[in-house]
Formats: sequence, C-alpha cells, structure tokens
Amino acid sequence: MNTKLTLTIEKEVIEIAKEYAKEKGQSLSEMVENYFKFVTVKRIKIKEKQLSPKVRKLRGIIKADKDLDYTEILTEELSKKYGI
Repeated sequence: MNTKLTLTIEKEVIEIAKEYAKEKGQSLSEMVENYFKFVTVKRIKIKEKQLSPKVRKLRGIIKADKDLDYTEILTEELSKKYGI
C-alpha cells in the first residue's frame, strides 16, 4: 500500500534529483522510496503471514553459511544499483 508523504526540500536539490531520477529511468518518488529502503534495510522485519503463499513455500529451501550477512550484501547491491 502506498501512502503520500510531503517533504520540504530546497528547490535546487529537487531539480537536480529529478534530473538524476530521469537519467536512471525512475520517478523521484521511486528514488526516494529506494533510498529509504536502503537506509532502513536492517530495521525491516517481515512476518511470515505477510509473505505470499509462493514465497512461504520457497522459504528455507536455500541453505547458506550461518555467518552470512545478507543485509550487508543487499546494502552493497542496492548501493551499486542506485549509486548511493
């Protein structure tokens, strides 16, 4: 579910951000949402009942090392993808 958010940001910053988003093929809203996801990735906890039935069925079939830090890998990949 999407919710509207109002931000107060310097006009020049908005103009530059819009250009950047256009170059990346995304809307400014998508770019802001992805940034928020990037900075909050370690805080998000998904409850099993929020997962779709297909994802629930697939959950746990891949075994990884116990010391694997997937949030670090996710953070690196999002950083590469969005240039943050």
